[in-house]
Amino acid sequence: MKAGVPVVISFTVETDGKLPTGQTLGDAVKAVDAATGNGPAYFMINCAHPTHFQEALAGNPRIRGRQANASSCSHDELDNCEVLDDGNPVELGSQFADLMRTNPQLTVIGGCCGTDHRHIEQISLAIKAAA
Repeated sequence: MKAGVPVVISFTVETDGKLPTGQTLGDAVKAVDAATGNGPAYFMINCAHPTHFQEALAGNPRIRGRQANASSCSHDELDNCEVLDDGNPVELGSQFADLMRTNPQLTVIGGCCGTDHRHIEQISLAIKAAA
C-alpha cells in the first residue's frame, strides 16, 4: 500500500471455478498475497455466474465481493452467442442469498455481463429476505 490507496483484486473464473489459467482461486489469492505482502485490502470474483464460483468461495475469507454474470454459460459460449442470455433474475437473486448465508464475509455485490435492473432488484430482495 505504498500509494496509500486500498487495492482490491478481482478474478474471474471458468465454469469449473478455476481461473482461465487453470489455477484455483485459493492459490491465486495466496500467490498475490505472497507477492505483495498481503497488499490487497480484499479480493473479489467478477464476470462469472454464482454456480461457477460457489465452491471456490469456501474457505476463502479474503474474498469479500462478487459481481456475477446473469447467464450460467461459459465465457466461450457467451462470446459466441448471437443473442444475449440474460439468465433468470429471480434464480440469480436466490443464488446470491445462498452465497451470503454460507459466506458472511461477502460485503460487496453487483452484476456483470447480462445483468440489468431486474437482476439487481432480485438480488437485493433475496438478500434482504434471507437476512
